[in-house]
Amino acid sequence: MGAIDFKIEKRAFSPSSSKTGAGRAGIITTPHGVIHTPAFTPVGTKANVKGILPDQLKALGAEVVLANTYHLYLQPGEEVVKKAGGLAEFMNWQGPTITDSGGFQVFSLGAAFGKTISKFTKGEVTEKEDQLAVYDESVASQHGQLAVIDDEGVSFTSHLDGTLHRFTPERSVEIQHDLGADIFFAFDECTSPTEPYEYQKEAMDRTHRWAERSLKAHRQNIDANKKQALFGIVQGGRHEDLRRESAREIASIGFDGIGIGGSFSKEDMRSALSAAVSELPEELPRHFLGIGEPGDILEGIANGMDTFDCVAPTRIGRHGSIYTKRGIVHLRNGQYRNDLTPLSALGFGRSSTSTGFTLAYVSHLVRAGEMTGSVICSMHNMGFILDLVAGAREAILDGRFDDYRANFITEYYG
Repeated sequence: MGAIDFKIEKRAFSPSSSKTGAGRAGIITTPHGVIHTPAFTPVGTKANVKGILPDQLKALGAEVVLANTYHLYLQPGEEVVKKAGGLAEFMNWQGPTITDSGGFQVFSLGAAFGKTISKFTKGEVTEKEDQLAVYDESVASQHGQLAVIDDEGVSFTSHLDGTLHRFTPERSVEIQHDLGADIFFAFDECTSPTEPYEYQKEAMDRTHRWAERSLKAHRQNIDANKKQALFGIVQGGRHEDLRRESAREIASIGFDGIGIGGSFSKEDMRSALSAAVSELPEELPRHFLGIGEPGDILEGIANGMDTFDCVAPTRIGRHGSIYTKRGIVHLRNGQYRNDLTPLSALGFGRSSTSTGFTLAYVSHLVRAGEMTGSVICSMHNMGFILDLVAGAREAILDGRFDDYRANFITEYYG
């Protein structure tokens, strides 16, 4: 066994799926504990899942947390985290951890700066500024305005003080070694969905070169190799041919696992994801980066993805919106002022964090600007997504995933 071990327990075959692309339930064993897959990974950008304490995350069913390399590098600095004993110890999290590479910041600092363009667009790929961002808008809007990408790396200004910094694949790996997560990602370039085919290919080729450099830098650190697993990232935008090419290339390099990067239109996600997964080795764990919409998670699971991360549960929670089995509810709307429906009746029933609160009460808190309202919404949403994915795992093990998915989609999207 290397830094991690992955075992597939059962596959959810369906008439339309291949062996490679079928949903599967498995177990990832890491130095800090196990992850039962499929699994949702709460995002703690700055070693903190906003509004939710580590022990509360555990109570909600979370087994792993993801933090952001870019932000921890700038504040408090990777040296502080290393001195504390690594990310898990630093944030008092009793379980596995993941760090991204900082590559998404290349995207948000560059093509997406000052826009609401995201990894996903709604339908046709355009440059309209009314598109839904999947990353945290309160963070994205603070980024510095300079991001210059070249074949060696990216130069950027800090959103904190405007100072100039530079990431290369080697530097990203060095920082992530200090952060000490059980799983971390190779440095990549995540492009905007609005970029033309030619640039998507250029960025993909650059990502492949950076992947090789990232793995080489990792292998040179013998101690880190024993404790940390490195995942490569498949890019290629919304184009099936590029996704296939990227998946083949990343799979051939020798990573411990594979990440699928974003940058799709919603309508292209299924075909682009399926194309990528069809080229991946079955025995490696697969992570779908930045995916948090309930239907998208189930789509990813159906296509053989194992783990997911997204800031969406806490992001929409901070704005007073909650997931329910019948879609998202915006508690600022006047119709919930006198609605005494229990919040716990709107989820899956596994989590007990929202027991006792009513829609009217939480609506009141949100309207009054009370922090507790955002906390309750965030915890409810996190429990909802964790329960959704836990239910999908149970359904795979029980041989009823297709029905589970179909029933949820019908009720959630109406």
